[in-house]
Amino acid sequence: MMIFKIFRSDEWAELRARGTTAGAPIDVTDGYVHFSTAAQAAETAAKHFAGMDGLMLLAVETDRLGDDLKWEISRSDQPFPHLYRDLRLEDVVWAQPLPLDGGVHQFPAGLEEASA
Repeated sequence: MMIFKIFRSDEWAELRARGTTAGAPIDVTDGYVHFSTAAQAAETAAKHFAGMDGLMLLAVETDRLGDDLKWEISRSDQPFPHLYRDLRLEDVVWAQPLPLDGGVHQFPAGLEEASA
C-alpha cells in the first residue's frame, strides 16, 4: 500500500541532499514522521498546508518500512500511518510537485486507485 508525505521544498531538498530526514518540524516534535493514506492526503493538505505553494508529494510503499511503521488513531478517529525512524530517500517510490490552483492543492489524478 502507498502512503503519502507532504514536504515543503526545503524539507524535500534536505532529504535529497542528506539521504535521510527526521521530517518536518512537527515530525521532530512528535517523534515520528507523519504520513497520510490517499484518502486522507487532501484533508491533510487543507488542514496543515493551506495556501502553501512549492510543496512536494512523496509516495512511500508501506512494505518498505517494516515494523517501524505504526497505525495510530488521530484526526477524526482515523488510523494514520506514523514512521518511528528517519525517512530515507530510498523509501520514496516517487515524488512530484503538489501545485496550488485557486487555493486548492491539485493531487495526481487517480491517486486513491493507484495507492492500493
